[in-house]
Amino acid sequence: MSISKQPRKQRRERMNAPLHRRQKFLRAQLSDDQREKYSKRNARVVKGDVVKVVRGDHAGTEGKVQTVDIKRGILMIDGITLEKSDGSEIARPTYSSNVVITKLNLKDKFRKETLER
Repeated sequence: MSISKQPRKQRRERMNAPLHRRQKFLRAQLSDDQREKYSKRNARVVKGDVVKVVRGDHAGTEGKVQTVDIKRGILMIDGITLEKSDGSEIARPTYSSNVVITKLNLKDKFRKETLER
């Protein structure tokens, strides 16, 4: 991965990055109480985390993460929906930079060990 000051090249590298690098882009800040508990500033967002939206039309909404799409770099969160023209509702995609993790999903023992190090 080349390092460039040009935004054009930075965007290109980000969009053409392989999936093992793209998963590192899906990090979000931890809430204040989580920061004190784990002594970390941010963590990777996974399915089952409870997040609070801090930017956009749905700011202040809290919900559980339904899915994480690494390829598109988005999250689907419970309670954040869009209404289609036919009246049906679909989940609205949200970027991880616009959310704060309020409760971590610690079912994965490796994630738990990493956070408690």
